[in-house]
Amino acid sequence: PDGEIYTSPVEESVSGWVRFTYPAITQGRVVEGIQLKFVEGRVVDAKAQKNENFLLNMLETDKGARYVGEFAIGTNFEIDRFTGNILFDEKIGGSFHMALGAGYPETGSKNASQIHWDMICDMRKDSHITVDNAVVYKDGEFVLD
Repeated sequence: PDGEIYTSPVEESVSGWVRFTYPAITQGRVVEGIQLKFVEGRVVDAKAQKNENFLLNMLETDKGARYVGEFAIGTNFEIDRFTGNILFDEKIGGSFHMALGAGYPETGSKNASQIHWDMICDMRKDSHITVDNAVVYKDGEFVLD
């Protein structure tokens, strides 16, 4: 089965911060402990516990690299642990991932970039996602009011 619900956000709409719980892997590099701060859609602060310089260099790839091209929630609860294979890991039930860089035009994205770098966060404990100041996802489950 598949395992994600995804979209591309309006480019300037992402605000706030995120700390990714799993390593982000691209181009054979493993970056751990990533924290990003967004203002008006753009990464304005980035830190990592391992390979921070690589993260910062990736953000300088082009103008679109600092914007979110994809936002997705993993829905396959049969995948319950990190494997290091992005095609599985991005679908972990109770997780979300976002990709810095290129968006999906079929979702309305206008963000262009040479990169599309998925980063995954386990949301199953002590975490939430807010949209327009309302909690919509908490501890790995959708919140329905």
